[in-house]
Amino acid sequence: MSDVVSLVGLAMMAGGMVALVLRGQLLSSSVPAIVLQASAIALLAWARVTFGSRSFHATASPTEGGLVTAGPYRWVRHPIYTAVALFGWGCWVGHPSWFSLGMACVVTAGGAARMLAEEALLKVRYPEYEEYARRTKRMVPHVF
Repeated sequence: MSDVVSLVGLAMMAGGMVALVLRGQLLSSSVPAIVLQASAIALLAWARVTFGSRSFHATASPTEGGLVTAGPYRWVRHPIYTAVALFGWGCWVGHPSWFSLGMACVVTAGGAARMLAEEALLKVRYPEYEEYARRTKRMVPHVF
């Protein structure tokens, strides 16, 4: 079941971004949008570098190599999904409309679905994940 939820989440994230591209609402010259999206790209790059050479999985299957708790993973459990959501919200800031708001929500909901599916598997694979989850928020340090 986690694989299905994870794939649906990935489809939502990708579909939301593709829809924004097709509507010409992915990038903007708005300074706040640029700041949000540049921050998202920096967070995504930092998380990928920290995560190492592990491959991306379309499903929520945990990768080999142990639980990563360094770099941005020290502050948030899901910095890559956070970065994608932040980028989507930057689209809404740069092109405020009901459509871009809806797509930012779709991208964020897709990331949330993937997070929940992934966490269920991580708890089984890495017993230390429970403690890590207690001290580290999902997306926003000290908040959520």
